[in-house]
Amino acid sequence: MLNFLGRNDDLIKTKGERVSPKEIENCLWELNGVVEAAVIGVADDIFGQAIKAFVVADSENKLTTKKVLRHCQLHLEPFMVPKHVEFRKGFEKTPNGKLNKKVLS
Repeated sequence: MLNFLGRNDDLIKTKGERVSPKEIENCLWELNGVVEAAVIGVADDIFGQAIKAFVVADSENKLTTKKVLRHCQLHLEPFMVPKHVEFRKGFEKTPNGKLNKKVLS
């Protein structure tokens, strides 16, 4: 039996666990006011990699870092909760119209 979890290079290794960014992004998209979301791993001295979430919010909702983290704490395992949240006005796209995660940091 094979289980496809996503591309190996997309996995974030944090706190001794392998985390799929897509799982966290799906959780973020469920939060009212989130227009777009992206998750990457960033270097961390303690965890190896820390989870960083980038969020584009609509102008009507007053999303805060605290609200985003609280939503994640309620719906994700503790090791999957982002350590960092950054709000953006939009994301750079590839020529194919996909989100360009390579420019996020």
